[in-house]
Amino acid sequence: MHARKDSLPASILASIRSRKKRLDAAYTEARPRSAGTLIASYNVHKCIGTDRRFDPERTSRVIHEIGADVIALQEADTRFGERTGILDLGRLERETGLIAVPVAGMAKAHGWHGNVVLFKKGLVHDVHQVKLPGLEPRGALVAEIELEKGGVLRIIAAHFGLLRHSRAQQARMLVELINDRHEMPTILLGDLNEWRLGDRSSLNTFQSAFGPLPPAVPSFPAGLPLLALDRIIANRKGIISEVEAHDTPLARIASDHLPIKALIDLEPVGG
Repeated sequence: MHARKDSLPASILASIRSRKKRLDAAYTEARPRSAGTLIASYNVHKCIGTDRRFDPERTSRVIHEIGADVIALQEADTRFGERTGILDLGRLERETGLIAVPVAGMAKAHGWHGNVVLFKKGLVHDVHQVKLPGLEPRGALVAEIELEKGGVLRIIAAHFGLLRHSRAQQARMLVELINDRHEMPTILLGDLNEWRLGDRSSLNTFQSAFGPLPPAVPSFPAGLPLLALDRIIANRKGIISEVEAHDTPLARIASDHLPIKALIDLEPVGG
């Protein structure tokens, strides 16, 4: 049974079987969110939807729909030339209460290599911009946030490369970074671009720092998610609830990725 759960063909078959159920719910509203601190990750695909329309307003509506307390965005800046942010962060703050974790030296960009961390009602204690190894320009944003609801949380928001060798290097670098820092509840989230499951996954390196990885949740492509490219991983058992895709009519068209989300609970960490 365990082998089937970690099997890519089994995961794809499960997504295909659930397609009718998803289409039947195509016009339903998003479910009301549960109580607690909600964390999410969303590759916004530079605000270009599956209909090939550039529509930052639509992307913002999906973010509003998710209702997260902390959310990591990928591809939230233009990629070539001088990086420039493509979302209206001021309006997003007014409508959702989310504000961006500040990054140094980025005059026009929202984040670091397209990675943005937004949070509401808390304090930022520390921010690091990490340049990840590999052939493509990739990065991770590390922020320590004190949540108004209680507890300090380290967020590592990352976007890994398309090449397996690069992803393995990037995973090793982040593990070293985690091991070099003082103990703190840590959540790694983002588009890690790994479609392989089981022993072939380049993400297995994370098990030394995070323990067994949670079940992969398909999030790509948005219209019929087959591959679990996006991940939320915690370094301590019991911090995050079951990860799920934010699968709504708007999310299915606003980007080629569905957002993923999970509730977090820092209470078990205290002692």
